[in-house]
Amino acid sequence: MNSKYQTIRYKHKKSIAVDDLVSIEEPLEMIVRYRKNNKWMDNSISITMRTPKNDEDLIVGLLLCEGIIHKPSEIKKVKFVGDKVGQFNLQNKIRVTLNNSSNLDIKNLRRNFLTNSSCGVCGKTSMDALEVVCKTKLNKDIPKIKISTITKIPDLLRQSQSEFTKTGGIHASALFNKNGKPLVIREDVGRHNALDKVIGYSFNNLIFDTRNQFIACSGRLSFELVQKTLMANIGLLMGVGAPTSLAIDLAKRFGMSLVGFVKSNSFNIYCGPERILIEK
Repeated sequence: MNSKYQTIRYKHKKSIAVDDLVSIEEPLEMIVRYRKNNKWMDNSISITMRTPKNDEDLIVGLLLCEGIIHKPSEIKKVKFVGDKVGQFNLQNKIRVTLNNSSNLDIKNLRRNFLTNSSCGVCGKTSMDALEVVCKTKLNKDIPKIKISTITKIPDLLRQSQSEFTKTGGIHASALFNKNGKPLVIREDVGRHNALDKVIGYSFNNLIFDTRNQFIACSGRLSFELVQKTLMANIGLLMGVGAPTSLAIDLAKRFGMSLVGFVKSNSFNIYCGPERILIEK
């Protein structure tokens, strides 16, 4: 979603008043409804800044990546609640109702969900809080991705970023098959939100075939993007930007392939080179 804002453009020593398309950033309060002592309880677990689109996928992906849900049947319902507010007349609250919440630790859940649009891990209190118990055991030999597939990913992402071409202020994440066919692409002002939307949609619609798929992102590769990709059981993550040291360390720890600075004729493999198929 985007909106027109009046701005003054300066170019070639001249200024002119123009309407500029700007990506919308709005808060989203995420609420979990669960049963406790035979009563329905609502708890607000997070407020994140996001682009208002695919919010249902966002909350489902977030719950999956944090290890709260493991299969679609654990979700009873996802719906918007509250009044429409603000200049864009949006519902900025969404609630997911869980079927099985007997083991839900709501205090720990709320601590782990302090997020914002620029960095999903900034509000977390310690490295221990970041370490989701990851039961993923990646097969280090799959998927096999050709170099020619990797180098065309930046163009495929740009071609699919409808909002980026309009505003230039938004991130994209995508799920691809091993041949480079885009399966799910989502955009958001928050890079971690974009990936949550991809994961949530793929999870809910049973699209994942992790033996033959990889994830690509438009920006830098952070610790949290690696963590989310691991929770989705995907063995290869690539991006057009740089990885952080913590992202590399985590990817190495769990046997993931991490590829950064992907361009039309080059890229860097930071770990897991065995999944990259060298073409003769």
